[in-house]
Amino acid sequence: SGINHPPNIAVRPLWDDLYAARADVVLAAHNHQYERFAEMTPGGQVNWLTGLRSFVVGTGGTSHYGFGTPKTGSQFRDNTNYGVLKLTLKPANYTWAFISEGGTTYDSGSSPCQ
Repeated sequence: SGINHPPNIAVRPLWDDLYAARADVVLAAHNHQYERFAEMTPGGQVNWLTGLRSFVVGTGGTSHYGFGTPKTGSQFRDNTNYGVLKLTLKPANYTWAFISEGGTTYDSGSSPCQ
């Protein structure tokens, strides 16, 4: 996601396990920014049917990090607003909304569960 903390290959086995278990969403928060990725395989390929959607949400109140070149699957990026990710999880689907500290929704959507 960001240029300060690039992807860490040490977590690949965790992604493999989550993918095998048909998880739907993965959250990360170390980078100081917000980014949403399309559903992807552990190998980094977009797969709308069986992939894991991931969010990086590190927008809790310290300085923001810059972005490098968008990575494969990046769908929305914000490094100017502080805020939270609201997830609503249901048996058949989930919704998300990135809401700034001022109450503005900058990114939102829904997706079916696997």
